[in-house]
Amino acid sequence: MNLLSLFSGCGGMDIGFEGNFKCLKRSINSDMHPYWIKSDYGEWVTVQPTIFKTVFANDIRPDAKVAWVSYFTEHGLKESANDIYHLKSIVDLVKESKAGKKVFPDNIDIVTGGFPCQDFSVAGKRLGFNSHKSHLGSALAEDEPSVESRGQLYMWMREVISITLPKVFVAENVKGLTNLNDVKEVIEHDFASAGDNGYIVVPAEVLYAPSYGVPQSRERVIFFGFKKSALKEDAKWALTQPEIPAKYSPYPIETHGKSKMPFVTCSDAFIGLSEPQDSCDPSQKAFSRAKYIGTHCQGQKEVDLDSIGPTIRSEHHGNIEYRRLNAEHGGKHKNELVAGLPERRLTVRECARLQTLPDDYQFILNKSDNNIAVSSSDAYRLIGNAVPCVLAYNIAKNLEEKWLLYFEEEN
Repeated sequence: MNLLSLFSGCGGMDIGFEGNFKCLKRSINSDMHPYWIKSDYGEWVTVQPTIFKTVFANDIRPDAKVAWVSYFTEHGLKESANDIYHLKSIVDLVKESKAGKKVFPDNIDIVTGGFPCQDFSVAGKRLGFNSHKSHLGSALAEDEPSVESRGQLYMWMREVISITLPKVFVAENVKGLTNLNDVKEVIEHDFASAGDNGYIVVPAEVLYAPSYGVPQSRERVIFFGFKKSALKEDAKWALTQPEIPAKYSPYPIETHGKSKMPFVTCSDAFIGLSEPQDSCDPSQKAFSRAKYIGTHCQGQKEVDLDSIGPTIRSEHHGNIEYRRLNAEHGGKHKNELVAGLPERRLTVRECARLQTLPDDYQFILNKSDNNIAVSSSDAYRLIGNAVPCVLAYNIAKNLEEKWLLYFEEEN
């Protein structure tokens, strides 16, 4: 099934939707999903590939493209990765398409996209639809149309849906969106109008990432839309019920937590990682040197190794949590302090582990053919913006398993 990815970033959603990536064995509930594991390496597994294949990706960040292309060139796309990833704003892509240029591929089955969340996040100013940022991330000019603001980019995702007419789309954003007046309902209504009111948009739900094997306290609201004309009649009926029958729900069943597998902890996630000075992995050697500035600011706490990790934010170095604090700053990892291990923040690789991005994804890259490097600052932001791969995989596999329940089989 051809997948068109919007706001792709470094590709967390894309990796999850394609599958065939390596993750912690504890992240997969093999009792519930015995056929999800392709290869078993003890503490690690490779999950099965899915029916989805990325044929188009886009973002405005050059460093995101460099990182995405570097990974996917080694994972199935080879020479085509650079051509698949389009380094343009979604606004410009839609305008080009409407002007008659061939922008988007034909025969798109699914569109995914985590439209920008800064304007809905509790960590930001929460301006929502009234964002002061343009679709390129710069400050808006006073006379620039508000529909092109960062807070309205989901409308341009809707335009892509109207142009490509996929059977289903999946949109993702921060939980904070659900607490901003009637924003969730407005977005559901607007998405449903895509393709001349051609989509059923089921009520959006908030998914708690640890409940799906992700070692991070991340919560994301997920929107699903289904093309009415492609649905089987019984599926169309089920998806419009006040309470969707579980058999037809696009939301994956929780795999971890109470009465299921235990949540995956930081200690689980960091297994096998050497200290930066002892590592050969550039992403494990790289970590923020921002100084400790007290508990009154974000990012000044150390992680609890026996618990779920903090939400990895797309922030600057000073907001990256500590792997350990020293005794003076209240560090609690006594054995490590006695062993003389220094106070330091989480490395780039440790943040990636908490996002379930695979170890063979290299984030620290030298200048490419496009003369663009990816620094540790870039890497932190890319990882913080990503969708956890394992969460995306749960969503993808649920859609895969129900695909023929929703849609007729094509010849």
